Amino acid sequence: MEKAINEKSDLKLTQCPVSPQVQSKTKKFFLKITGLLFVGLAILGVILPILPTTPFLLVAAACFAKSSPRLQKKLLANKTFGPLIHEWQQHRSIPRKAKRIALLTIILSVVWSAYLLKDAMLTAIVFALVIGPFIFLWRLPISK
Repeated sequence: MEKAINEKSDLKLTQCPVSPQVQSKTKKFFLKITGLLFVGLAILGVILPILPTTPFLLVAAACFAKSSPRLQKKLLANKTFGPLIHEWQQHRSIPRKAKRIALLTIILSVVWSAYLLKDAMLTAIVFALVIGPFIFLWRLPISK
């Protein structure tokens, strides 16, 4: 009994007991599920003003690029969001209108949160949470 346990513990830590083909299929499956989850969040972002749509679609496009060319083509073929995703993938830029809407939404969300919270510490936390994304969006180039 002890000998069997010792034989099993002699496996090298660098070896994975799962074959590379199974790893690849599992990785693709999880990337596809993650992509679909982010498309769902993007759809919610269209309906709910507090959720951003574009970042979720960009993450979904990245997941589909590595897992499902068919779903990636469907996402890029979308007449509303396809050009936005394509522009981001090619030039790392966003349209002026999208940038303005995103920045304005962040500002209005912070102001509205400050009004509702009426606590300086909570408002500071909200501000700290949005300053990074705000600066990132501010510095993004505008597509032509």
